[in-house]
Amino acid sequence: MCGIAGFISAVDTPEELSAAAVRRMTDRMRLRGPDAEGLWTKPGIALGHRRLAILDLDARSNQPMLGADGSLSIVFNGEIYNFRELKAELESAGVAFHTTSDTEVLLALYAREGERMLPRLRGMFAFAIWDSNKRELFLARDPYGIKPLYYAQTHGAQTKSGAGDGFVFASQVKAILASGLVSAATEPAGVAGFYLWGSVPEPWTLYKGIVALPCGSWMRVRDRKPDPPVCWDDIRDNWRQPAQPQSAQQLQQAVRNAVTDSVRAHLVSDVPVSVFLSGGIDSGAIAGLISELGGKVEGITVGFEEFAGHPHDEVPIAAAIAAHYQLPHHVRRVTRAEFEQDLPRILDAMDQPSIDGVNTWFASKAAAERGYKVVLSGVGGDELFYGYAHMNTLPRTAARGRAIAAIPGARPLIRAAASMLATGNRHPKLKAIPDYMDSIEGAYFLKRCLFLPQELPALMGEEAARDGLNRLGHFGCSPPGMAKADAVTGAAGICLLESTQYLRNQLLRDSDWASMAHSLELRTPLVDAALLHSLRSLHTGFTGGAGKRMLAQSPKSPLPDQIINRPKTGFAIPMVEWLAAATNRRDWNSVPLLSASGTPWTRRWARVVLDEGFHGAV
Repeated sequence: MCGIAGFISAVDTPEELSAAAVRRMTDRMRLRGPDAEGLWTKPGIALGHRRLAILDLDARSNQPMLGADGSLSIVFNGEIYNFRELKAELESAGVAFHTTSDTEVLLALYAREGERMLPRLRGMFAFAIWDSNKRELFLARDPYGIKPLYYAQTHGAQTKSGAGDGFVFASQVKAILASGLVSAATEPAGVAGFYLWGSVPEPWTLYKGIVALPCGSWMRVRDRKPDPPVCWDDIRDNWRQPAQPQSAQQLQQAVRNAVTDSVRAHLVSDVPVSVFLSGGIDSGAIAGLISELGGKVEGITVGFEEFAGHPHDEVPIAAAIAAHYQLPHHVRRVTRAEFEQDLPRILDAMDQPSIDGVNTWFASKAAAERGYKVVLSGVGGDELFYGYAHMNTLPRTAARGRAIAAIPGARPLIRAAASMLATGNRHPKLKAIPDYMDSIEGAYFLKRCLFLPQELPALMGEEAARDGLNRLGHFGCSPPGMAKADAVTGAAGICLLESTQYLRNQLLRDSDWASMAHSLELRTPLVDAALLHSLRSLHTGFTGGAGKRMLAQSPKSPLPDQIINRPKTGFAIPMVEWLAAATNRRDWNSVPLLSASGTPWTRRWARVVLDEGFHGAV
C-alpha cells in the first residue's frame, strides 16, 4: 500500500521543475508510505512513490520500478493477491525476476499483455506505467475502486510552478493540490454531491478539473492529453445476472468456498496481519476463516467508555468471538477527549469530504499502535450478502409509491400532507416524498441523502447549486449523481446502488484515507471482484437474511447463534454524540437552513467538515 504520483510535461520543461512538483505530492502523502520515497525523471516525465513495505521488504522492490529493458516504468499502489501464480506462469515462459514483489510481476505481465492483463489480476490496485518508447502513460484501477486514483490536466497560466501545460495524477486529491500545478477553484458538482450524499460521488472531486479515474477502468495519456477512460469491469453487471437454481446446501457450500478463497488470498503478506473485530457477522466470519486457515492474527476492537455495560458495547461480543476462535484480542478504549484532540488531524487526513470515517480512524490508530502494517476489515459484507433491511423494504416502498402516484389527484394531496408533516428541520426529507416515491432510485435517494436538491441554494448559492445539479445529471425529479438500479430484482437493485454509491464513494474511500493516515494497509476480503464474480448467479438467494446467515456459517465452526441473531447495531453511535457536540459549539445563524432547533447533527457536521477540513470550499 503506497502513494503514487506523476507529472507529464513538455519535453523541454526543466526536469527540476517537474521533479519538484512531484516531490511536493509525495511529501503530502508521506504517511501513505513511510518506508521509502522514490523519484524518477526523464525529459517530459516524472514519477514519484511513497512505499509502505508489505511484500519483499528489501529496497530492491522500491519504486518507481523499471522493467527488464528499461523502457517501462511503474508506480503502483495496492496488492495483487494472486501474483505468485502469475509469476510462476511467467517464469515458465522464460521471464526472469529479481525481486519477490507483486510490482515486478505486474510490470512484466503488462509488458507481455498490455491492458489485456487486467481481468487476470486479483487485488486492489491503482497504478501508472510509463512507456518510454511510445511516450505514453497507462493508468488502471481495480473494479470496486478500493484504491483511489485522481488526475488533472494542467495549464501553465493557472499554475504557480512555471511547468506549463501537462497531465498530473496522484493517489490523493490533496496531493495534486500540493503540486502547485492545478487551480484550487471549487467544482460545483463536487460540492453539490457532497451536500446531497455526505460524500462526493465519482468521478467528481471538490475541485474543478481534478477527477477520479472511474472504477474498473483504464486510460492512456498521449501527448499530455488523456484518452477517454475504458471500462474493463463494471461490477453492476453482477446484479443483472439471472439466478441459477440451487439448493440451500449447495448455496451454503458455494458461499463457504468463495469466502474462504478470498480470505486466504487476503492473508498474503511478508509482515504480521491483524483484523478489525466488531460484534458483527462480517468480521466474525473473517476471523473464523482465518483461524481455520491457520492464520496468525490478532483481533482489534475499539470500545467507548460511554458504552461500558451497555447493550451497544461491542467489546464483550468481540471478545466472545475471539475466544470462540482462539484468537489473541486487543481492546482499545477511545474517549471523547481523544476524539477532540485528534479532530484537526482527522480533517487534515480526510482527502475528500465525508460525514463518516471517524470510526475507521480510531480502529486504524489502534492497529498501528500495536505495530501492524496490515489489517483485514469486514466492510462490504452487507452490500454483497443483502445485509441491510432496506434491501427488502425499499422496493416495496417504491411499488406502493407507484400505485399511489397512478391515482388521479393523489400526488398533490401527498405533497400537501408531506409539507405539513415536515415541520421545521426535524424531518426535512418528508418534503421530497412526492418527488421520489415512485422509483427504487428515488426511495434509495431518500434513504441515503443528506440534503435535498431544493435546499442546496441556501448552502452554496443559487447559481452554483443549479450548475452543480446540472453537472451531476439532475433533471426534473430524477435523483442526482447516481446510477440506475437496473438489476434482476428490486432487492438486487438496492445492492447495486449500495455497492456503487455508499460503498464506493464513502465506505471504501473513508477506509483508505483513515487507514493510510496511520500507515496501515486495510484489506477487504468481502470487497473482492473475484468473490463477487463467483457469486454473480447466486446472489438472489441471499435475501431475507439468508446471505448473512450463510456467511456466519461459512467457518467449519460457525459463529454462535448469539452473534447471528444479534440485532444489527451501528459502530459509530458514540461518535454521533461527539460529533453533535462538536457542531453545536458553532454559531449557525449565518446559515438559516442549519440554525433551526432540531436540525440533524449530520447536516451541521457536513458544514464543519467543509469549513475546517477543506478551507470553506462552499
